Amino acid sequence: MDSQKFFRLLQEILAPNTERVKAATAELRSNYYPSPDSLVLLLQLLLSGESSNIRQLAGTQARSLVPKHWKKFTADQRAQLHHKLLQDTLNENDAVVRHASARVISAIAKIDFQDGEWLDLIDLLSNAAANAKPVQKNVAVYILFALLDTSGDLFMHKFSELLKVFGRTINAKDKELRINTMLALSKMAMALDADNDNESLEVFQQLTKPMYAVLVDAVDTQDEDRVTQAFEVLQTLLGCDSRLLNKSFPELVQLVTSIAGEKRINDESRTQALSFLIQCVRYRKMKMQGMKVGEQITLKCLEIVTELGNASIDDNELTPAQSALALLDTLASSLPASQVVVPLLHALGPYVHSHDPQRRRAGITALGMCVEGAPDFVATQLQDILRLIYILLDDPEVVVRQATLRAVGKLADDLADDMGKEHKTLIPAVMKCLDFAMSPSGGQDNDMRMESIKATCNAIDSLVEGFEPEDVTQYLPDLVPRLGRLFSHPDVKTKAAAIGAMGSIAVSAKDAFLPYFEQTMNSLSEFVRLKDSEEDLNLRCATCDAMGNMAMAVGAEPFKPYVRPLMEATEEGMRLGHSRLRETSYIFWSAMAKVYESNFKPYLEGVLKALFNSLDQEETDLEVELGQEAKDLVGQEVTIAGTKVRVASATNEELDMEDDSDDMADEDDDDDEWDDFTAVTAVALEKEIAVEVVGDIMTHTKKEYLPYLEKTIEVVLPLVAHPYEGTRRTAIATLFRAYAAVWGIQDEQTEKWKAGLPLQVQSTDELARLAEIIMTSTLAIWQEEQDRETVTDINRNVAATLRLCGPGLISDESHLKSVVELLVGMTTKKHPCQQDFGDEEDFENLDESSEFDWLIIETALDAVIGLAVALGETFGELWKVFEKSILKYASSSESIERSTSVGVIAECIRAMGSAITPYTSGLLKVLLHRMSDEDIETKSNAAYAIGLLVENSTNDQEILKSYNSIMAKLEPLLQTQKARAVDNAAGCVSRMISKHPDHVPISAVLPALVELLPLKEDFEENAPVFNMVVKLYAASNPTIISLTRKLLPTLAHVLAPPEDQLQNQTREHVMQLVRFLHSKQPALVGGYPALAAVVGQ
Repeated sequence: MDSQKFFRLLQEILAPNTERVKAATAELRSNYYPSPDSLVLLLQLLLSGESSNIRQLAGTQARSLVPKHWKKFTADQRAQLHHKLLQDTLNENDAVVRHASARVISAIAKIDFQDGEWLDLIDLLSNAAANAKPVQKNVAVYILFALLDTSGDLFMHKFSELLKVFGRTINAKDKELRINTMLALSKMAMALDADNDNESLEVFQQLTKPMYAVLVDAVDTQDEDRVTQAFEVLQTLLGCDSRLLNKSFPELVQLVTSIAGEKRINDESRTQALSFLIQCVRYRKMKMQGMKVGEQITLKCLEIVTELGNASIDDNELTPAQSALALLDTLASSLPASQVVVPLLHALGPYVHSHDPQRRRAGITALGMCVEGAPDFVATQLQDILRLIYILLDDPEVVVRQATLRAVGKLADDLADDMGKEHKTLIPAVMKCLDFAMSPSGGQDNDMRMESIKATCNAIDSLVEGFEPEDVTQYLPDLVPRLGRLFSHPDVKTKAAAIGAMGSIAVSAKDAFLPYFEQTMNSLSEFVRLKDSEEDLNLRCATCDAMGNMAMAVGAEPFKPYVRPLMEATEEGMRLGHSRLRETSYIFWSAMAKVYESNFKPYLEGVLKALFNSLDQEETDLEVELGQEAKDLVGQEVTIAGTKVRVASATNEELDMEDDSDDMADEDDDDDEWDDFTAVTAVALEKEIAVEVVGDIMTHTKKEYLPYLEKTIEVVLPLVAHPYEGTRRTAIATLFRAYAAVWGIQDEQTEKWKAGLPLQVQSTDELARLAEIIMTSTLAIWQEEQDRETVTDINRNVAATLRLCGPGLISDESHLKSVVELLVGMTTKKHPCQQDFGDEEDFENLDESSEFDWLIIETALDAVIGLAVALGETFGELWKVFEKSILKYASSSESIERSTSVGVIAECIRAMGSAITPYTSGLLKVLLHRMSDEDIETKSNAAYAIGLLVENSTNDQEILKSYNSIMAKLEPLLQTQKARAVDNAAGCVSRMISKHPDHVPISAVLPALVELLPLKEDFEENAPVFNMVVKLYAASNPTIISLTRKLLPTLAHVLAPPEDQLQNQTREHVMQLVRFLHSKQPALVGGYPALAAVVGQ
């Protein structure tokens, strides 16, 4: 081998010339690296090269070649290299070179340890770390770090000895030695077997506080590199066995919180502290909740947010204030409201009323960040919050008004209906902000004015989505012209915000938007084909989105002239290389399918071809180097080589220069520095939208979609296991939609399903195969899924599909068993997504949940109802499995848990029918108790449940003993105009009369009940009410006959629109009653046109 040429080629790789680097790399790959001699030359260069750069490069290349060539050397050669490498590395003064050399030693040791060679290496290094000179101690510990990183599991028997060494080095004065010890301990933590090595566990626990001291020292001396390394080590420990940190974890959280809040510390360290706290909440959520630190951290974040200064909250720069907002968002979604939102609201007053606009801005901005995590609790406080909102929308400082408008948007996003009810005060206040921002005399510079306009448009965009059509209609004459004027604004982002708001107004107003439709479409038409710049393409996206909304507003016929040109425009958009424009095209196609349904058929083939091509895209590995700074990018989007990437996690060590040659592809995974780096690419985000749109099109085109169904399953099924949870989630949902679509077509042709197993109505072969595919693939994900949103979505899909399509989905006994086990796990908080990472502590006794955590349980309970509906009376045996956990929630200290549980009991009773009989006594006791609950929603649900129990149970003796108690508890509910209490109480009384008329004082009860009719909220309860009325007439009951005159207006009301007031069977019974009454009192009945129309039919 020509060693001189080999050295020259390596020098070429360091040249700042891409072509020279490529040529040198290609020659090394083909002519040198296949030979073991290349490894010898690289090791020589590593140990004695002329420059630090060439020695480092030689080290990284040698490390890559070790797995390929090391065992080809003779035993003597290997022994000589062992000695030479170790001694030279221990005495190396250049830190970069010794780190590269340490990595080579670890690569060699990994092979040798497995072959029973170089077994004295650990002892040699331990002795050097304990007794050698300072530099040699540092190098020895760093080599141990490298060894633990690659081969820690191969010398676990040495951990107790190593921990004694690390116990000394972590407390040394030398800063580099201490940080190297931390690095080594982090790798040991990943391999330590806490179950079987209690001695090492206890010693490790004692070393955590000295590790914290290393962090404190690095922060105090403003050593940013070591601060970063220390936080990365602590981050690693969060992902290891929880017992390693548990004893000192409260101290760690307090320490990091104090670092985050201390303004004298530099911003970089504070930002890292806040990012670490976010990870603490994610990895140790239950532990953090049990420590009750949420309030302290929340208030600290609130104070940090005052440091926003002139920055926009939309800025990408990581600052303590931005990181504090991200932490508030995580806290609100992970911890109970009592630990986050409650203390935040208590602290908000002084901020909102402060003379300092930065504090006013901070208060309302922090509140906005917490809404998504606790919408149910925020809804209960909305009136108090709105009083602050109105004050701040009128604030003299524009930055405060902008922040308030953003908060309004966040409130509207998560509390659409509640905010929609406040339109009479909200819309005028928001329009006032818009008018001020659009006025040239508003005293704002141009940038501020544009920011204000965008914030206002975005607030309107979010607000109107919660409006009823009749509510938004009254504001159209004011809003449409204002937003229309902004279509010609010179700033593209301002235009886009106004267009987006107009689209939302249209979809909320429905056909009331028709008078403005044509002019708006004409105004927007010029933006549909823009493509000359990134800004143009973004504006084109906003325009197409808005036009899709307008189509859904005005309907098929008015939009018909625009369909073909817009479909052509979206087709062109697919070829412009702009990921967001492709996504916009998909969303527009979804809107068209929803509007035109089966008439979308002419476009199906082309649209689905494009969607399938999107879903078939390869997501290649990224060839990038982010190094330690990647940690700061977690959760953000970065652009790498023209590709947008969302950073999910980062490595916790420096990335070495890696050879990218093809013949290195089989290198051991442990040498791959990207193992811990995962990213969500723009392709993955595009697939998430594309697969959801496939589901939309399938659902709405129905039979026309059948020719493409097999291909759809083929393309979508692999995405169920996609690494990005968004794509995974939508793929599973689309498969369930496919099942529902096929079932819907079958249902039109065959007998409707019947509850129970074994199946009484057989599925078609196609539907049975689809059920097998969907359940097998879903269960594989559902059982291990860590993402809470994915689990809740699966729960919803299972619940909805069982209710709609019946038991065919779970007819396989093994599938049913797995579903039951999963739902039991979730209702008892044992599912993987409900556990802290690696934690074995029992947190079952924590008496509160975050709203996100409760959503997992709530949707699981909804799936239990789905099972009950699909199985009918055969669910009776399964009730035994779920009863304990459901009843536990019925006695919870949280009202939402009690009301939900009682509602689940009611729906299960209804589904089981007479199979509920064996459980009558226990359930009756619980439900009677809940009818005295302090929470009106729980009381209302209990009334509904007791009525169903009376109706379905055959244990009349047990129920009749409680009739008087039930009637007494129902009486106040009949006067309560909240939470459907009147309707549910009326339904309960009616069921009691129908089942046992002789045990109810009808003459006293019925007149009061008739006074409450018609029911206004829960039309479902019209069925028991009017079934009871019909029965009493059939029995010639004198009380009901005497009330005929009062009943007639109610009968006329329920027979008139809306049609959903009565179920079909109940409607038929009521119509028969009307005809009967007409035969007795024709003049009286004929006085009501709706009743006369029934008689004339």
